[in-house]
Amino acid sequence: MSDIIILDNKDQNIKVVGKKKNSDFFNKLNNVFLSFQKIKIKDKVVFYRLVSVMLDSWMTLIRAITTLEKQEKNKYIKDMYQNFLINLKEWKNLSECLENYPMSFSESETGMVKSGEKTWKLNESLLSIADQVEKISSIITKLKGALIYPAIIILVVVWVIIVMMIFVVPKLLEIFENKDALPVTTKALIYISDFLIHYWWTLFIALIVAYIFSAIWVQTEEWKFYFDKFKLNIPKFWDIYKKYILSKFARIFSNLIASWVSVVESLRIVANSLNNEIYRQRILLLMEDVKSWVKIRESIDGDPLFPDMMVQMIQVWEQTATLDKTIIKVADFYDEQFTVTIATINKLIEPIIIVFLAVTVWFIAISIMQPIMWLADQISNS
Repeated sequence: MSDIIILDNKDQNIKVVGKKKNSDFFNKLNNVFLSFQKIKIKDKVVFYRLVSVMLDSWMTLIRAITTLEKQEKNKYIKDMYQNFLINLKEWKNLSECLENYPMSFSESETGMVKSGEKTWKLNESLLSIADQVEKISSIITKLKGALIYPAIIILVVVWVIIVMMIFVVPKLLEIFENKDALPVTTKALIYISDFLIHYWWTLFIALIVAYIFSAIWVQTEEWKFYFDKFKLNIPKFWDIYKKYILSKFARIFSNLIASWVSVVESLRIVANSLNNEIYRQRILLLMEDVKSWVKIRESIDGDPLFPDMMVQMIQVWEQTATLDKTIIKVADFYDEQFTVTIATINKLIEPIIIVFLAVTVWFIAISIMQPIMWLADQISNS
């Protein structure tokens, strides 16, 4: 496409218009790619807090975003702020700007921002969102921290075993000519060693296929339902996972109610924010009950997914109309319980790992030493 040049006689400015369409196309394409990226938790918290502080100082939203955009070093976040400014100057709300980035801003966050805009309390809503994001992020970090240590230990042990099976065990077993006379444990060790030496690639392919299959299957609702049900049925994990879900439920629900989002809409948002299909379906049923004028306490009373304490706290809210203050205490309680449970599990993991290592070393040692001792006895007798 050739460039079209327009000469403005009034100010003698030369404008190049020919590539405007191409520029618009690439800008839209860039915005699509940006929407699928995800900003870090700490950057999102900084955004919420700084905008809240600037709004408290009677600074306009456009000026606040402009200030953040000028001092931002991260190119992705800087581009995001620039898109925010374009939309805000077109008289769009901040919630509409956030909805263009679903990977970074959850539905509960945009819902609270939208409610804050309607009630003229956007600064308070942003501050509540920042607290909510920090609390939930802290819980996830603790859970990951509890799982990283045993995962690293197990990976190191598996790697050491593989190295021994490929390089050490074959050398030790070369001294035995008659493999049929060896004990069962030693034969099992030989079979494992031969498989890892000659057919390691099948294990590699199996892992890739399993990963691809699980990545596809995990997108289906049926898989989500059964996998989430499986997680809730693991005894100790059920305790941790349930406390995490309940804490997240109480915190998001409380903040939405405090932001003047309706109970029905809050339940819908919470159901889609928990990332658990069992709780999602149950909360959606609760939402339908609320639509039919059934009290929340009556709907969840006796349900094993909701403990008695939460039911009683919700009953207090229904009697005093202070849900946001009442149920946030439930979230804080489960946060503390979650931390205690994580600390207990960390203490239990160490002896379990020691036992696992001891059993592994014992199996390898007995498999190698038993035939050696038998061979020594044969030599001694002869």
